[in-house]
Amino acid sequence: MNYTLELNTQDAYSTVVFNTIVFDSFKVNIVERYTGRMNFQPKLSYALFKVRTLDNEIIKTRDGNGRVKIKGDHFETYQKLIKVLNSYAYKNKLMNVKEAQQDYVHFILSLVVVNYQLN
Repeated sequence: MNYTLELNTQDAYSTVVFNTIVFDSFKVNIVERYTGRMNFQPKLSYALFKVRTLDNEIIKTRDGNGRVKIKGDHFETYQKLIKVLNSYAYKNKLMNVKEAQQDYVHFILSLVVVNYQLN
């Protein structure tokens, strides 16, 4: 499955970060909220995601909600994965960038499969 990973920040001092994974037939919007100062070791407060069609229509979860909050063990795993994507080694391509991206995308995709009924 082909995908494009878009890692974005609202602005330099915003505590909200928006990431998007665009697949062939849908996209996943990920919203991260941080506490503290963004330029000095911000702490990830929570992360949530929602699945949209390519026309930006929100797809409902199996429970009928529009979004899913990442909690518990999944949140800890998410923190580790996003820490790698924000690292110096990743940004300067001192590591296998493709592998780091695939780990992140596969993790998010596993959460999508558990929470959504995709046709």
